[in-house]
Amino acid sequence: METIAFFNLKGGVGKTTSAVNIAWHAANSGIPTLLWDLDPQGAASWLLKSKAKNKNEPKRFLSGKTPIGDLVKSTDFTNLDIIPAGFSYRHFEQQLATESDQGKRNLIAKLIEPFGENYALVILDCPPSFSLLTEQVFDTADCLFVPIIPTYLSLRTFEQTYDFFKQHKLKPKRLHAFFTMVDKRRSLHKIMIEHPPSMLKNRLPTIIPYAAIVERMGDYRAPLPAFDANSIVSKAYLQLWQDIKQTLSEFR
Repeated sequence: METIAFFNLKGGVGKTTSAVNIAWHAANSGIPTLLWDLDPQGAASWLLKSKAKNKNEPKRFLSGKTPIGDLVKSTDFTNLDIIPAGFSYRHFEQQLATESDQGKRNLIAKLIEPFGENYALVILDCPPSFSLLTEQVFDTADCLFVPIIPTYLSLRTFEQTYDFFKQHKLKPKRLHAFFTMVDKRRSLHKIMIEHPPSMLKNRLPTIIPYAAIVERMGDYRAPLPAFDANSIVSKAYLQLWQDIKQTLSEFR
């Protein structure tokens, strides 16, 4: 089983959109996939028509009162399951610190490990913050993918993440940025795409363009290729999935 995570300190950069679409492509290619929504906003859960119940409260599964496997729910798509997030996830950090002895144990890795019996890929959709939760995710994931808009502010969040990895000895080479919401009519976008900063040397080559069709995921509450497989963004996410598979193969 392989574990990947989508993360960015900044909201509105396509993190959840990417996690959901990549999960769909992985499942559609025949890979048993589990998406764990770790963000209290629950956007990935909502897009996949899934709702967390009371037993999804972090204190219950972190303490072992509720087996983590009981939280898994099927989706409308073959090979794709989800652990949905609820508003109670806002307490995740506090409970995690208590149950993991102030961070001495990586409970996220421990919780994910048994899923290897049923899934070949686990995808983590992370909240936009540096915390004990994300630090454990960083330590657990084989690779972390960081969507960034080609602007300096978005680039700065990647730099902060890279520095965090170095400071906490978390192997920055596992960090892979990729450009999202790209509009080549904008001069800064065009310049940064054509001349990417050196810190993005491990970036994925595929570029996800900006397109209004992405917003219709909310109308259908489904991954983009499930209702419009021929759009330019759907095809870009398919290529991004190929990039991710190649990246994972290099870490085996």
